[in-house]
Amino acid sequence: MEIFQTAEEMAAALRAGEVTSVELTDEAIARIERDDKAINAICVPDFGRARAAARGADEARARGEDRPLLGIPVTVKESYNMVGLPTTWGMPQYRDHLPAEDAVQVSRLKDAGAVVLGKTNVPLGLQDIQSFNEIYGTTANPWDHERTSGGSSGGSAAALAAGFGALSIGSDLAGSLRTPAHFCGIYAHKPTLGLAAPRGMVAPPAPALPVDPDLAVVGPMARTARDLTLLLDVMAGPDPLTFGKAHKLTLPPARHERLGDFRVLVIEEHPLIPTGSAVRAGVNRVADALADAGARVERHTPLLPDLTEASTLYMQLLISGAVARFPVDSLDQLRTRVAGLSAEDQSLDSTRLRAMVFSHHEWVEANSRREFHRHGWRQFFAEFDAVVCPITPTPAFPHDHDPNPMERRLDIDGVEYPYFDQLAWAGLATMPGLPATAIPAGRSPEGLPVGVQLIGPMFEDRTPLRLAELLEQRIGGFQAPRPGSGQPRISHR
Repeated sequence: MEIFQTAEEMAAALRAGEVTSVELTDEAIARIERDDKAINAICVPDFGRARAAARGADEARARGEDRPLLGIPVTVKESYNMVGLPTTWGMPQYRDHLPAEDAVQVSRLKDAGAVVLGKTNVPLGLQDIQSFNEIYGTTANPWDHERTSGGSSGGSAAALAAGFGALSIGSDLAGSLRTPAHFCGIYAHKPTLGLAAPRGMVAPPAPALPVDPDLAVVGPMARTARDLTLLLDVMAGPDPLTFGKAHKLTLPPARHERLGDFRVLVIEEHPLIPTGSAVRAGVNRVADALADAGARVERHTPLLPDLTEASTLYMQLLISGAVARFPVDSLDQLRTRVAGLSAEDQSLDSTRLRAMVFSHHEWVEANSRREFHRHGWRQFFAEFDAVVCPITPTPAFPHDHDPNPMERRLDIDGVEYPYFDQLAWAGLATMPGLPATAIPAGRSPEGLPVGVQLIGPMFEDRTPLRLAELLEQRIGGFQAPRPGSGQPRISHR
């Protein structure tokens, strides 16, 4: 069977008796063993248990059972707890950390019948737009091994693009689902904040408590939009320890079933960072497809919340939260640097620096401003169904392992910008907690994948997912990397 088949196609073949889960699993494992030395996506293989699970899935099907993912090979981001496998978040001091129970989403995968092939690589502490760490080494982009696969779900995106399983689960705080999808030419969905329970997707050695993290979500990755929906339906729902005791989830249907019925705002420019020509072309390719199908496509509206303030609020909430979780040394030095900043300097770099020493009072003020933005989005989505915009300003960039990410620079059409400024587009959906679907939107002149994101109304995740599916039919979707793409990299496992 073709290894790049979708989960939906695999499920149909399994139900028809055309293939067994053992055969699908063995094919996936053979491909990993053949190709992953160059890509280094699967950092923790679990092939023995995967084969046993595949045998169990075939036996269950023979008994007449049928579950959404029964017998389908998948991967899991390393940051999810999984009994019997280490959860390190790439931090060397926790290389031997073995969790006591599966994360909620790992349990839901297994309950749905999925066969877990292993875990995929991440950056240190999940805090980078690339995926490399001292324990497992560097994950390469399957399209060009000298470039990053993205982060922090870069291992999962690379695995899907290389054919290592049909589905994967990742997480997103700063574009960690969407950016790797964009860089590797696959699909990903950042759910509405709180839609999918995150318990067990936690940095070691913290216990897996049922907390509601600010900004961060867990979500699906796949090679088609329909597969995203299939996996989201498995993942969605409250934690059984908290809201799940009283609440059941019923997502509203997509607002429209025809491409021509959608009302879409297209944004290709951000006030704080330019959009590279390759990404601009991808955005406009999608915009043209929508217009050609008869959709209402607008380029400007006074209903759009202020993008500059949105990015400032996002950086304040993101960085202050990150410092709270991973405390930094030399706070006194940071405060001295912040005190020396000019009041006129409102750059994102300075915003991030100020946020590193935020007080609780300052965080509450930022959180209050966020609620005004959420209200603005509610008014916006009364008139529009989705936003089409970039995920980052460029396609995948070359590996950059400068130990001080604040010193890194991003090349946008020959001009350098602060590395983390590229998060401005990811924050557009993350700050207010909106759902966003990453879709392939063509190739750069160098042949690299280019993706865009479709941002939808809160808790109406099926709307951007349906739009993604209709656009896939119109402009095409995932394409397998060309044979021989890039040069093999040395794995440092």
